[in-house]
Amino acid sequence: MISIKGLSKSYGKKKVVEDVNVTIKRGKITSFIGPNGAGKSTLLSMVSRLMDSDSGEVLVDNDNVNKMKSNDLAKRVSILKQSNFMNVRLTVKELVSFGRFPYSKGRLTQEDEKVVDRAIDYMNLRELENRFMDELSGGQKQRAFIAMVIAQDTDYILLDEPLNNLDMKHSVQIMKMLRKLVDELGKTVVVVLHDINFASIYSDRIVAMKDGKVVKEGPTESIIQTEPLREIYGMDIPIQEMNDCRICVYFK
Repeated sequence: MISIKGLSKSYGKKKVVEDVNVTIKRGKITSFIGPNGAGKSTLLSMVSRLMDSDSGEVLVDNDNVNKMKSNDLAKRVSILKQSNFMNVRLTVKELVSFGRFPYSKGRLTQEDEKVVDRAIDYMNLRELENRFMDELSGGQKQRAFIAMVIAQDTDYILLDEPLNNLDMKHSVQIMKMLRKLVDELGKTVVVVLHDINFASIYSDRIVAMKDGKVVKEGPTESIIQTEPLREIYGMDIPIQEMNDCRICVYFK
C-alpha cells in the first residue's frame, strides 16, 4: 500500500499539488485522471522521489520514501515519466537491461538476463531487441521503456501517460499488459491517463485531480458517472453501457 499524506508542491506562488491525501491499494490498477495542469504528473514524481515535496509524506508499506536508500526504493517502486530523453545510442535490449541496475549495478547475472528476456517477451519486442532506439517508431520506443520498467521487477509500477505516441492497437495492448501484471503477477500499477475510457475499462480505482487537489476518488464505477465527471471536467459526459463496460461519450 502507498499512503500519500498531506502532499503539497508549489512553484513560486502557484500551488501545483495542494494537501493531497490518497491511499493506493496493493494489487490494483489505480488511474489518475483530470484536466491538464491538475498536478497528476507532479504527484507521481513526488511519490517516486524524483521530485521533493514542500510538505507531507509518502509511505510505501509504512516506510517513508524520504528515509529509504535510493537503491532500496528502486527495488520497490519504478516509474516511467512522460518524456524519456537519451543522449546515448542503445539497443532495445540494452535499454531494458537498465531496469536491472538496482540489482546488478551494471554487471548482469544469468538471473538478470532471464528477467530482461521475460520483459522483452512480455512486451512483444523480441524481433526488435537488437535494433537501436533511434531507429524505432514512437510507439515501439514506448513499449521498450515499459519493458525496462517491468524488468526492474518492483511491486509498485508508476506510469505517467504511458499511452503517449501509441496508436489504438498498441494502446490496447499496453493496457492489457498492465492488467496482466496486476492479475497474474500481483503488481500494483498507478497510471496517469488522459483517455477516460481506458481508465473506465481497465482500472480498479480512479483518483480524479483538478487544480492540484483530489476532487473524487473511489472504485471505477463510482467515478465513471455523469455527475462526478461534470465536476472533474466541467462538461456533460453521457455514459453508455457496452459489453459490461461504461463508455464516456465526450466527443459529441
